[in-house]
Amino acid sequence: MKVKKIIEENDLKQAFHIRSKVFVEEQGVPLEDEFDEFDTLDSQCEHILAYHNELPVGTGRIRTVDGFGKLERICILKPYRKLGYGKIIIKALEEIAEKNEGSKVKLHGQKQAEGFYENLGYLTSSDLFMEDGIPHVLMVKELSSK
Repeated sequence: MKVKKIIEENDLKQAFHIRSKVFVEEQGVPLEDEFDEFDTLDSQCEHILAYHNELPVGTGRIRTVDGFGKLERICILKPYRKLGYGKIIIKALEEIAEKNEGSKVKLHGQKQAEGFYENLGYLTSSDLFMEDGIPHVLMVKELSSK
């Protein structure tokens, strides 16, 4: 299992492909809602790819919002779920936040994944809300200071 920061346009296209498969095709998120102004290499986001052997199978991104590292667009292709890639992506994004001197992170977690995030130390800090027709909760985590 390997994760790398996206620095080339081709790798960003691979991340977009994964997001399209998971969010647009599988979960029904409208294409125009999935992609935004942060989906560039020169934006305020850092994007990552997770690999199974040499095949890109998961992705995520992080940006700073209101003093938090905000983890976003975390997804894994269906055949590779339950293999530990989600945990690896979250850890890699948290490490980016710490490198950027962030002490706390947050995310909008799908309700069905709330337990997964809780197991990684996230606390639910909102009532249920809808995002693109999918139930979500706001979850936060304090990162360990070094």
